[in-house]
Amino acid sequence: MYNKTQHFTLVALFVGLIILLGMTPLGLIPLGFIYVTILCVPVIIGTLLMGLHTGILLGAAFGAVSTIKMFIAPSALAGNLLGANVFLAVTMCILPRLLIPVAAHLTYHSLLKSKAGKLSSAAAAAIGSLTNTVFYLGLMLFFYSLAGLDGTAVQTLILSTGLIAGTSEAVVAALLVPPIFFALQKLVKKA
Repeated sequence: MYNKTQHFTLVALFVGLIILLGMTPLGLIPLGFIYVTILCVPVIIGTLLMGLHTGILLGAAFGAVSTIKMFIAPSALAGNLLGANVFLAVTMCILPRLLIPVAAHLTYHSLLKSKAGKLSSAAAAAIGSLTNTVFYLGLMLFFYSLAGLDGTAVQTLILSTGLIAGTSEAVVAALLVPPIFFALQKLVKKA
C-alpha cells in the first residue's frame, strides 16, 4: 500500500506526535478534576492506517514516553510503585500500550465487514482506549500487591479514576479517531 519512504515518514510523524502529546500538556484534556489523555489516538489511527506491526511500534513509543514521563514527574500512584519496584512500574507503563493496537486492530477488522462496519473505527478507538485504561490501572493494582504496597488504600482511587477518566478517554477517542482516520486514508490514497 505504501512505499518504504511513505511508510517511514508516516511512522516518524506518528511517533513525533506521540512524543509531543506525551511530553507537553497538549496530550491532556482537562475535565474538571481529572485529565483525559489522548495519547492512544495516534496509536489507534496508525494501527488502522498502517497495520498491526506498525501499531505495536507506535504502542511501544507511547510506552516509552509514558516511562520517561513517570521517571521525570511521576503521579502519586505511579511514584509509589516506582519507589517500591522499578521493573513493575516500567512494565505497567509499557505493556498496556502494546495491547492498544492489538485490541483496536481486532475490533476494527471484526466489525469492518459486518452491519456495524461504519462504526468500526469508532468502536476500535473506544476498545483500544479502554484496553489501555483497564490494563494500566489493573496492572497498577496488581503490582501494588506484588510490590508489597497496600493496594486497598488506593483501590477506590484507582477504580474511580478508571471509571471516570477511562470512560471519558474512550468517548474522546471514539469521536476523534474516525474523522482523522478517514481524512488520512483519503490523503494517502491520493499520494
